[in-house]
Amino acid sequence: MKRFIIGTMIAASLTTAAIAKDVKIGLSWDARESALNQAWEDYMRAEAKSQGAARGINVTWVVNMANNDSSRQAANIEDLINSGVNIIIARALDSAAIGSSIRAAKQANVAFVTFDRASSGEKPTAHVGGDSKDQAKVLGEEFQKLLKARNVTAAKCIEVQGSLADINAINRTNEFKKLDSASSTISIVARVPSEWNPERVLSGLTDAFRAHKDANCLLLASDWAIDAVRSAAEKFDKWHPTGNPKHVWIASNDLLTSAITAMENGYIDVAVTWDAQAHAKEAVRVLLDIAEGKDPKCVGEGCLAKGSVATPATVKGMTNYWARKYK
Repeated sequence: MKRFIIGTMIAASLTTAAIAKDVKIGLSWDARESALNQAWEDYMRAEAKSQGAARGINVTWVVNMANNDSSRQAANIEDLINSGVNIIIARALDSAAIGSSIRAAKQANVAFVTFDRASSGEKPTAHVGGDSKDQAKVLGEEFQKLLKARNVTAAKCIEVQGSLADINAINRTNEFKKLDSASSTISIVARVPSEWNPERVLSGLTDAFRAHKDANCLLLASDWAIDAVRSAAEKFDKWHPTGNPKHVWIASNDLLTSAITAMENGYIDVAVTWDAQAHAKEAVRVLLDIAEGKDPKCVGEGCLAKGSVATPATVKGMTNYWARKYK
């Protein structure tokens, strides 16, 4: 009996040792220019601790930054591969250029997860992010409902696009095109390419307002540059809250830190969120599944977290929303 008990204890110890494992994850950032990047990383680290503990996995991170340079990001990912990481997760600066890094990881037998921005070419092990197609589709639907409720029958919109090297920006502008074609209320009279540059938002939107003085609404690929939007609108006396006869209707994606106050004060009418916490939670689940040799089941376009609708009537109740915690 004594030998049996000792043998059982040894077997249990070996089983525990087999389950517990160390996993080194390389995290490649395109840049760290906003609160969103920091929130993502903080939430990933927290999720790795909690989810990892539940699964007997100890995660260590190796993080590098490309500072908006695609060549540097490729070199950074090569460094991660050479450092012996088990998995790489990367937010691509360029959705096409990231393909070469994915191929390099595959050749080294390192799993590769794209985060937030999917690869437009080479397929990674998995993709995790927000559902930008659904986000823009839902935004368009909610905007039409809002305009109908306010008896707006002719909404002449200027679209402010993101970077057309960013697959999420491409998805959003494609959904806005569908909205333009299908809606009897909303028409897009001008498109402003921003390349995620606030100066281009300011100059492009200024030109668009000058050319389309009757424009009465804006479709924003993201509200990240809402201060630049405000500056351009004020030049033409078009920055007023809901209820003012001069109010320009604004529908935006993301509801980032800088946009919350604008929505609370009635300048942004509707938004669909880009939820950093939900993205990070799903990313860590996928990473740990891969670490355990499991299929993370990222079917179709990936493991995507959907956003939620926010309006001036609901935004103040979103007390736990990540963008309130990061300035």
